[in-house]
Amino acid sequence: MDIAGRLGAKIVQRRWDDEATHLNWAATHIDFGRPWVLHFDADERMTPELWTEMTSRTAAATDSAAFEMRRKDMFMGTWIRHSSFYPCWFARLYQPPKIRWERVINPVTIVDGPIGRLDGHFFHYPFSKGTGGWFARHIKYAEGEAAELLKSDLQPIQWNKLLSGGQDRRRELKRLFYRMPARPMIKFLVLYLLRRGFLDGRAGYHYARMQSVYEYMIHLRVLEEKRRAAGQPV
Repeated sequence: MDIAGRLGAKIVQRRWDDEATHLNWAATHIDFGRPWVLHFDADERMTPELWTEMTSRTAAATDSAAFEMRRKDMFMGTWIRHSSFYPCWFARLYQPPKIRWERVINPVTIVDGPIGRLDGHFFHYPFSKGTGGWFARHIKYAEGEAAELLKSDLQPIQWNKLLSGGQDRRRELKRLFYRMPARPMIKFLVLYLLRRGFLDGRAGYHYARMQSVYEYMIHLRVLEEKRRAAGQPV
């Protein structure tokens, strides 16, 4: 933030509640001064190729309300292409009046208008603060995912959206996956064998193991909340 201020950026701060509410507030309350906004997290990095493509696509006439792009997740100096569910598409370049977010954790984007797609990638460094930082974040994520899981117990799966390639597919896959038994083991097998995470080498193996642990954290949080709601000791 200090660097951005020295470079002349306008800095807006707000008390944190959850990511979706934070993003929705920003889209509706901040005067960006430009029609297009690019949203990156602190552990994500632009590439020259993506920048060139973004500037040319937004400068030209377009009916798109947002553009989706793919990211490359990095771990142990390696692009974990297979064990990270690549390609996942993220609507990170958008016109603020035409977008909103849902879910308190890992929010999904709802775009009011056509969505274009970019060929370029951006880089994601989720382990920039080490594996300890990754686990600390995912303990918090597990609480949010457990809350979302408990809310979605009665929501039916929209099977037609499983065939789409965007955020709708990701959301319905989560709902389907949450209904499966032995989810931690399934997640490891899917990432390491079905998604061929073994091709990512040692990084792919460890990443698949950590993702299975994360799934187990979510499972334990759900059990804890259900026992608490039933008046049972946790």
